[in-house]
Amino acid sequence: MSTHVAEVRWELSGEDFCAGKYSREHVWSFDGGVTVPASPSPHVVREPYSNPAHVDPEEAFVAAIASCHLLTFLYLASRRGIVVTRYVDAAVGKLTKNERGVPWVSKVVLRPQIEYADGSRPSAELEAELHHGAHEQCFIANSVKTEIVVEGVTS
Repeated sequence: MSTHVAEVRWELSGEDFCAGKYSREHVWSFDGGVTVPASPSPHVVREPYSNPAHVDPEEAFVAAIASCHLLTFLYLASRRGIVVTRYVDAAVGKLTKNERGVPWVSKVVLRPQIEYADGSRPSAELEAELHHGAHEQCFIANSVKTEIVVEGVTS
């Protein structure tokens, strides 16, 4: 079908690599030319070895799930003749430890707030159906074992 490429670059900077005193800041580059400064979460690696202003992998994971759900929802709504004028999601991922004590993003809660064109607002049942379909067809949701929950709030 298709291949997706991301280049991840890191170079040593810091006092003592073997003692863990080095910066974990790195850069993600994508084929379209976008470059994103990245770092571990300061919840995982303390400053100054992380940078809270950069995107961390857990945030990117949550954003990828939310973005995929958004794009699939918009597609399904358009196919049903429902005009979406605004979609904002304050998605939240929860990091917990698995049965082996290894941290993982065990749950992502999507909280989309959706606005529709006049006369285009679906019933609550149809909106729930669209969210269910978006979850079922989202490439990212189909690629992970993380629990994904949609708490839809329509504006």
